[in-house]
Amino acid sequence: MHRLKRLPQLMHSLKARLIISAMLLVLVLLPIVGVTLNDAFKLQVKSASVKELKAYVYSILAVTEVDNQQLLMPEVLLENQFNVIQSGLYALITVPVNPSAENLTDATDDFTAKFIENKPLENQSTTKNQQANPNNKDARKVAWRSNSLLGIDLSAAITTAVHTAAIFPQPEKGQGQFSEIMLNGEPHLVYGFSASFETEQLNKLGEPQLTRFPFTVYIIKDQHDYQLQVQAFNQQLWRWLLILMAALLTIQILWLWWTLKPLTRLQRELAAIENGQANKLDEHYPTELNAVAKQLNTLLNTEQNQRKRYRNALADLAHSLKTPLAVIQSQKDLSPQSFDQVSHINRIIGHQLKRAQSAAGSGWHLGVALAEVSDKLVRNLPKIYCQPAITITEDVDRNAIFKGDASDLTEILGNLLDNACKAANAQVLFQVKTEHAQLVITIEDDGVGIDEALHAQIFERGIRADTYQQGHGIGLAIVRDLVDSYQGQLAVSRSTTLGGAKFQLSFKH
Repeated sequence: MHRLKRLPQLMHSLKARLIISAMLLVLVLLPIVGVTLNDAFKLQVKSASVKELKAYVYSILAVTEVDNQQLLMPEVLLENQFNVIQSGLYALITVPVNPSAENLTDATDDFTAKFIENKPLENQSTTKNQQANPNNKDARKVAWRSNSLLGIDLSAAITTAVHTAAIFPQPEKGQGQFSEIMLNGEPHLVYGFSASFETEQLNKLGEPQLTRFPFTVYIIKDQHDYQLQVQAFNQQLWRWLLILMAALLTIQILWLWWTLKPLTRLQRELAAIENGQANKLDEHYPTELNAVAKQLNTLLNTEQNQRKRYRNALADLAHSLKTPLAVIQSQKDLSPQSFDQVSHINRIIGHQLKRAQSAAGSGWHLGVALAEVSDKLVRNLPKIYCQPAITITEDVDRNAIFKGDASDLTEILGNLLDNACKAANAQVLFQVKTEHAQLVITIEDDGVGIDEALHAQIFERGIRADTYQQGHGIGLAIVRDLVDSYQGQLAVSRSTTLGGAKFQLSFKH
């Protein structure tokens, strides 16, 4: 299930899309090529078999003679396989069953078979009926067969052929036809060729008369050699196709890795800038990415310069405002109410200046190791709060990165830790961890805690700090605004570990 959930995420990756496309191309294209080559090879082997059978037909025709309407064949043929019983190569000659062919030689078998031109018989009873009618023009009779057919029941072969619609071919005179049959339970190739001997004889009136002796020669060959060739070719073909498939996949993956390497480097450099480990991108990129890198560097440089100008301007504004306020506060005839208002104005100016100086919104390319900031605070605060002695216990992920400005992080942690030390009796717990793509900061103390009724009000605008219990609320407005500016979350609750207040901050990475 976890892998299925990750699949949509992978499809958003350009690298994953290219790799999957390349794999599909290889895994689909090569099998299609293999099937096509296999079919082409089968056709080629079958064509070669047909040519071979044709050659055997011509060798039979060369030794075939007809004398006085009698078929004469030699006892032994030149091709020795025709002479060996059940050698796998057979020859057969059939003639039509009609009155003009009754005076056949004694060598003619009394075996009568039925061959139908291009159409299988519907059933066995039809075959018997047609065999019983010798005047049927389609009825044929075996006139001769080679010695290799001895011991083979041709009637069974013909019956099988009838039921499988794979019959002996009956070509036209002067034409050949190729087919397949089952003989002794094995597939065989059959090639039939029809011919006719024409001779002149004197009739009863003493006039010359043209007589014809039509016959069909069949060459039957088992498919053992044919199947062996096809099987050997298949094994060799698919073996090499698998090797080629693996080689192509490897080459394509390496090629894609090399092609997408600049994108990986760009991603790595952007991550370094985001973590505050670099200030700009390397400009040595391919032509297509070089312009993007230059524009990003220009944007980063412009933003940094602009932020620096803003901070300088705000610092100048702070100094220019604080000086007149200090002069007003130094007036001896200033009433207490006016003094309080001037002090309040001074605090508001300081607070708003800190908000304006925050780097939030630019924090995507800023980054600071949180431990570097927290270590300084943890070392110094116990020196300040030594009566009574405060112990700060750290549990900090040393690799945690705050995606923002170091001064903002110092402001946030400084205020929260300072409040915790003021409220604590003896112990403060400071935890930092990264979980579920979030930076989580927890600060707890063993003080009296914050009243639960104030949890919902403590971060509301307009609530004065001095309405909180001692040690809480000072600087929380600044902390709240900084956390909001970084789109983080700040929550307060009671600590289950120490019993006091618990402040928890979370920032998305």
